Parts: sequence; structure tokens; C-alpha cells
Amino acid sequence: MGEPSAGNADLARYIDHTLLRPDAVAADVDKLCDEAAAHRFASVCVNPAWVRRAAERLRGTGIAVASVIGFPFGATPAEVKVFEARRAIADGATEIDMVINVGALRSSMTDLVRDDIAAVAGACHEGGALCKAIIETALLTDDEKVTACRLAQQAGADFVKTSTGYAGGGATVADVELMRRTVGPEMGVKASGGIRTAEDVRAMIAAGATRIGASAGVKIVTGGESESGRY
Repeated sequence: MGEPSAGNADLARYIDHTLLRPDAVAADVDKLCDEAAAHRFASVCVNPAWVRRAAERLRGTGIAVASVIGFPFGATPAEVKVFEARRAIADGATEIDMVINVGALRSSMTDLVRDDIAAVAGACHEGGALCKAIIETALLTDDEKVTACRLAQQAGADFVKTSTGYAGGGATVADVELMRRTVGPEMGVKASGGIRTAEDVRAMIAAGATRIGASAGVKIVTGGESESGRY
């Protein structure tokens, strides 16, 4: 599985070790969990159908299970996102990464966007879980990114997050810096999408990220070749 390099082992605690490929099989999920436990990543992030399996595999390890809601487009009603979130939490997720309603944001329907995030954040907090709001930076102007971050903060989300990894672009240092400036020091900022190296991770942390979403977590901390899937 590979040992962490002396210079990169400290990065593991920032990483959500991620597997969101639609063709992933049970053995892939098991491998993801075993890698997360071995390298002490912050969490694994899996699709909702795999949450129960991941939670059972990681029981007693201290590694969190995260899942994605309204993924990858965010274009489902708030009630559906809330149901998804509650089910994932019941299955063992303690972190929920929800995609905001990007089309509503770009239509200046700010109340709808705020209410959508607030509904999911409320369900998360009722279940003792964190809520991360994915704003999908690749599809937004800088002004829209700022608006999305402010709405997520007003709605009670715990993190704002750059990307799903499925919209033709991922995290950039400039976007992470903008998001951090917008939300201030208290809220979490998660950088995700296209992060492949330890240098990428360190750059995102320097820009203000407090969590990193990556499928290349093992490669990042060991210099090896393991990669669990697109993110």
C-alpha cells in the first residue's frame, strides 16, 4: 500500500479520500476504506449507496464517512436532497457534501438557493453531521462565487467547497483564496477537483483550504500510483 513520505504524511489529515466513479464496485470501496484507515485520512467520500458498507468497514478507526447529495448537478428539489441527506446519515455518514442549485444561483434566485442549503444543513445538524456546500466554481463568475459563499454561510453550512469534479474544471488557488476571503476565518473551505500532487495540496492549504477532496490521496502522501477514482 506504500508508506507516507516523511514530507507528506502531515497532509493526510486534510484529505477526504474520494471514490465517486459510477462504475465503482464493492471491492473498490473496501480498498478505499482500507487505504483511509492505513494513512489516517480525514474521511472517505462515497456515493450514497456505499455509505453503509463504508461505515461498517471503518467502524472503530476514527475515519469519517462522507457522502454526496444532489450530486453532481444540484438540480433536485430541496425535499429530495433532505431525504438523501437523512438516509446517508442514518447509514453512517457524518459529513454531507451537497451540491447547491447552480441554475437558481445563476438566475439570481437567492432565496431559493439559501433555503435549499439551509434545508440540507438543518437535516445534517439534526443528525450530528457536517454540511459542505458545493458551489461548482467552474460554472460561476467571481461575483456568483462570492454570492454562493455568502448564501451558504447564511444558511448554516459548515464548509463551502469548490467543485464536484464533473463540471469541466476543478479547484484553483484563486478560487480558494476568494472563497476564504468571503467566508472569513471560521468557516471551512474545501478544495476539490484536479488535485493530484502534494504540491497541489500545499498550495490549496496556503490559499485557505481546510479540507481537500482527492481520489489520489495515496499517491499524494506516498508518491505511489494508487488512485481510487475521478474527483
